[in-house]
Amino acid sequence: MTVADQTPGEPRKMRTSVKGPLMFSAFFAVLAFVAVLIFASGGSAKAPRFDLAFTGAGIAFIVSLVVAAMLSMSHKENADHLGKGSGVNLSSKRPSHGGPGAPDDGPETHDAGH
Repeated sequence: MTVADQTPGEPRKMRTSVKGPLMFSAFFAVLAFVAVLIFASGGSAKAPRFDLAFTGAGIAFIVSLVVAAMLSMSHKENADHLGKGSGVNLSSKRPSHGGPGAPDDGPETHDAGH
């Protein structure tokens, strides 16, 4: 479904809406904020470093938003014929090597040069 296929007034699917990537990015921004706030202060005796925490959260938000946007733009539906069948080439003309239908060449003998 592309943007042109959508009808006005209907809610968009999670993949085509803006909410999905924003929630994804906000989660990683909060995670980065908490992690940087805890680890950048260097212990409970020192003051927390909110400047570094906000910087880390902003970087995490922007990077994850760009990655989510690139992944959603590169999404392409599979063709209908790819979803049919077992996915295994079951041709009897070319049996696989070493499989259950492979021809048996007999026991291997190793010649040691004698």
